[in-house]
Amino acid sequence: MNYTPQKFSINAKRALENEKLRANLTRAIKHTLTKRTEVVSELSNWEELRQLAHDIKKHTIENLGYYLELFEKRAIENGINVLWAKDGNEAREFVIEIAKKAKAKLCVKSKSMVTEEIGLREFLEENGIETVETDLGEFIVQLANEMPSHITAPAMHKSRDEIGELFAEKLGVELTTEPEKLTAIARKILREKFLNADIGISGANFLVAETGSIVIVENEGNAGLTTTLPKIHIAIAGIEKVIPRLVDLTIFFKILGRSATAQRFTSYVSIINSPRKNKPDSPEEIYIILLDNGRTELLKSEKLKPALYCIKCGACMLACPVYQRVGGHTYGSIYPGPIGSVLTPTMFGFNEAKVLPFASSLCGRCYEICPVKIEIHHILLWLRHEAVQKNLTSKLEKIVFKLWTISMRNVKLYELGASLMRFVSKIGLQPKFKNWTKTRDFPQLAEKSFREIWRKELKNDFK
Repeated sequence: MNYTPQKFSINAKRALENEKLRANLTRAIKHTLTKRTEVVSELSNWEELRQLAHDIKKHTIENLGYYLELFEKRAIENGINVLWAKDGNEAREFVIEIAKKAKAKLCVKSKSMVTEEIGLREFLEENGIETVETDLGEFIVQLANEMPSHITAPAMHKSRDEIGELFAEKLGVELTTEPEKLTAIARKILREKFLNADIGISGANFLVAETGSIVIVENEGNAGLTTTLPKIHIAIAGIEKVIPRLVDLTIFFKILGRSATAQRFTSYVSIINSPRKNKPDSPEEIYIILLDNGRTELLKSEKLKPALYCIKCGACMLACPVYQRVGGHTYGSIYPGPIGSVLTPTMFGFNEAKVLPFASSLCGRCYEICPVKIEIHHILLWLRHEAVQKNLTSKLEKIVFKLWTISMRNVKLYELGASLMRFVSKIGLQPKFKNWTKTRDFPQLAEKSFREIWRKELKNDFK
């Protein structure tokens, strides 16, 4: 199936007609949002925490160069190799160079959106290195040869029945739909991979400048095994992941788990400071690849810069009425939903993803739920303006809005148009708009406009 940003409208229509997908999304999103409301309500200072997180990220992004250099200095002092990649190509080349030097045949990979962003797993497999996703959700979508449909819940679009059928087909196991048994099957396969892996690849939730630490939060324990069992650990992180101090984590830990997975706290936290120092449960070498890949372009724009505050929790997707209806694959991007509609066109090409900023109702629910208070709906509105300025919208749309603007500025034309619409409605004709009126009734117009009623009242007052 052709999932690209250009095909959003086509894929959205297909998703809306897929009742099974809609049922899976509704069930998963409703459960998560209900639980999230419960765990957030336990904190009386939730709004204060949001503001603190916002302020920390804003300060860091405004001083990004300083904190990245500090992180590099501290990490090198700790024995970590620091590499800088301007784009996905450089990052992939760094990884393959390390892998070839180690004569690696097998890589295990913990959950990482940034490695999805640069297509790392596919690249390694093309170069003859078996690469296995060890997060259960990512393992499922790898077996299905699909993209993740959500940042923190990659297989949200699948039911347990579909996963059971997938395991039976791809792994040759007995069909079961019981989550415990499916998890046990995956665990047995993945443990073997962990024990034989040459390289472990991870992302990073945070990079602490003060200490040079790599911080990973997770729920399954797979990231801990990925970063400790293989002799080499490669972490790849966007440059926006850095935060100033270790103590700042106390803020982010409180908001991240609640926002991402509706938990008070994630099950595991790894704070990685150095490679092996007389410890058997640490890798011999650690590399951190700091990836730009369009992020400095966001940094140059005052309008777009706040998108770099994002901690990739995925809460905005769950709150978005568009995402709730069509799911993540429809966006055709690794980053779906509201924040994806900002990141995809700005990081990967406006021409390629010009439709995504319009895939929003601008209701503002994404801002209300965002733990770092990014005004995503305002950014999307600005991107729409940019699309018009760059002549990326259709000529028909421009003509329609030009006529609408003229009519709204001219009282006589406005009243004439309203009278015509009421006449058409009165004789039983209903306007037809492609797609829109297929699933909606056109609203009935009042018999008289407010202006007509007002004029009548004024006349009565002067009699």
